[in-house]
Amino acid sequence: MRLAVVVPAHDEAAELPGLLAALAAQTDRDFTLVVVDNASTDDTAAIAAAAGARVVAEPAMGAGTAADTGFRHAIALGATGLLRTDADCRPRPDWVATARGLLAGGAEFVCGRSVPRRDERPSALERHAYPAAVRLAALAGRWIQRDPAALHPYVLVHGHNIALTADLYVRCGGAPRERLEDGAEDVTLLNRARRHTAAIRRAEHLVVESSLRRLRAWGARRTLLWHWDRRWRPATAAQVHVR
Repeated sequence: MRLAVVVPAHDEAAELPGLLAALAAQTDRDFTLVVVDNASTDDTAAIAAAAGARVVAEPAMGAGTAADTGFRHAIALGATGLLRTDADCRPRPDWVATARGLLAGGAEFVCGRSVPRRDERPSALERHAYPAAVRLAALAGRWIQRDPAALHPYVLVHGHNIALTADLYVRCGGAPRERLEDGAEDVTLLNRARRHTAAIRRAEHLVVESSLRRLRAWGARRTLLWHWDRRWRPATAAQVHVR
């Protein structure tokens, strides 16, 4: 299996080096790294290129748009397995190896676990209470996201920690090309995939440490409402991209 790791990035010069270090420390380094420069105004592209990543420009803002550009670029390069994370995340050292094993074992779409970044010194509430609320919301999602055409129930999905086959990505139509404030691209991608395969797995041992910066900027209530079909949005489009 030829793996590619896709990273959408908008003005991530400060955070990207940490991700690149985490990827360089992977036990399985047999993958192509594709960084999508999503209309950055800083040194994001230069930092990625200096680390040996394939840098693809996507001027239209949006995590789904950037992810789709990156995934399709990776597929054109010959990737048969696709992983995605974000520039402010820190995958655990066995992340690539674990994803490879799950895809090789028959899974077509894998949803991994998200935990707070240790270097951001999360509080007890950030370590336990907020993740518990997210899991409860995911249980509710089994009812909210019901689809008679789906071949698998809804599961908790984090866009910064997914793995899927290139074949499924093409079959289901891929990630939506939309603005970040218009929808949750990871949920849409999962729901599209659910209509094409039952080989979907929630993998608690596929772990990525994610940043708390949005939670700390917006607060728990607003962040949860944001993830719940954008029931809360910042006042301006610029505030959507928390930095």
